[in-house]
Amino acid sequence: MSGHSKWATIKRAKAVTDAKRGQVFTKLAKNIAVAVRGGGGTDPVFNFKLRMAIDQARAAAMPNENIERAIKRGSGEGKDAIEQAAYEGYGPGGSAFIVETVTDNKNRAAQAIRTIFAKHEGRMGEQGSVAWMFESKGQVLVEKQPGIEDLALELIDQGVEDVKETENGLEVYTLPVDLEKTKKFIENKGIKILSSELIMRPAQNLEASEQDKKKIQSLIDALHDDDDVVNVHSNVNL
Repeated sequence: MSGHSKWATIKRAKAVTDAKRGQVFTKLAKNIAVAVRGGGGTDPVFNFKLRMAIDQARAAAMPNENIERAIKRGSGEGKDAIEQAAYEGYGPGGSAFIVETVTDNKNRAAQAIRTIFAKHEGRMGEQGSVAWMFESKGQVLVEKQPGIEDLALELIDQGVEDVKETENGLEVYTLPVDLEKTKKFIENKGIKILSSELIMRPAQNLEASEQDKKKIQSLIDALHDDDDVVNVHSNVNL
């Protein structure tokens, strides 16, 4: 998600009710299992994707036993096979979406996402129909806090691709291979990071009308509420 919507999504996730927490943990556990199953192994020291997934889980206060269980599931200790799948689609006002899922039933996931798009004035697209509008990037979000006054310039000196200053803090964008290095550089300065992950960043943001923004946000919320959906990327600046 681009712009303010990403900050809002993370803050909502950190403040979920107990009723929703189980769903959040389920999604985080799927991410961990897929990171292991992707071939990087069960040791986060040598598996960067696993390390990112564990960091996200801990940021959401996911218990260690849940994390360990997800790692075991990813390594084959369990009967349920899960896999990643990405779907593309269009929302109100010509908005474009990439929806990432981790599921044990791709047919179910595809049908659920198709139905969500249809209910929110959108439609599912063919593979590749909107992917060309996005690029894979590393993203680090740093909330406003003491010590970040000169961070943007320091990061540019470190070679990051882009740093945006917003009312919430800093949005830092890197090449995917530079994400971990950038994250460590910030943390070594004693600065807390809100999130660090690989995203699909739109090459150009869409400016939607206020009416369409409300419809698009409803679509985003509905997609996030689906148990199989782990990430939603849009080209809309909400």
